Amino acid sequence: MINLAPVPRPSATFAVWSSAWLAGSAAPDDVLDALVPWADAHDVVAADEPSAAATDLPLPGAPVSSLTFLFAALRRAPRGPARLVLTAPGDVRGLPGPGPFGTAVITAGEGVLFAEAGVGVVPSTVADGVLRWTVFAVPGPVAPAEYVPIGEAEAELRSQVRQSTSLLTELGVARHRPGVREEIAAALRARPASHWPGGMPGRALRVLQQADEVEAILAAALVDEPGGALSASAATARREALRPLDTAVRIARRAAVAEAVRTYAPA
Repeated sequence: MINLAPVPRPSATFAVWSSAWLAGSAAPDDVLDALVPWADAHDVVAADEPSAAATDLPLPGAPVSSLTFLFAALRRAPRGPARLVLTAPGDVRGLPGPGPFGTAVITAGEGVLFAEAGVGVVPSTVADGVLRWTVFAVPGPVAPAEYVPIGEAEAELRSQVRQSTSLLTELGVARHRPGVREEIAAALRARPASHWPGGMPGRALRVLQQADEVEAILAAALVDEPGGALSASAATARREALRPLDTAVRIARRAAVAEAVRTYAPA
């Protein structure tokens, strides 16, 4: 079954803000404040012994560390751009290859890779209000990230919105449901508020906002009308129709974050 359910993306916030901080464009407290909307508390552990040795972070089972120590580990490592990695079944673009980091990203659906530093970070909720960032040593060499111009990603997202709407209508599974607009608005209000550093490119901001809005529409499109459950074949057709739109959302987010990361890279 294709899982198109929207999930939070704290990794996007982490990738942009850590890049701004490493470039000297953000204060450490600002970075920590920007991550607060994703969870009341954040802790940090190394994934295994090689990762602990490479980063001086604690192993699972030991007292956890904090984001401050994670940022210090990134500061000590070779500099390079942060890469937002978003995966889904059948889409593992951006992963460095087989290994513990890739497995963790596939499970979580997201992560951040610092290829030059040989470090990967994956968030996961471990308790109510607690987000854990697990840090992995990622041996090189790592292939360059796929480059998608942000304008191309934005245009594709808009195109997929139009195509998916048309196809769903043809399939008879895009039926009017009273209150659906309110559902979408409520879903957007319920998302953690994203705060971005100064100098964030306007186009990247717009594309990230569009991706959030489209993801909320995706969620609404996957909900059956009360008492009107679809047949198994119709439900499958609906998921298949929405798959390209789900992919376009991931590509748009990756492109927007990459654009922001490039903005903070040293000249």
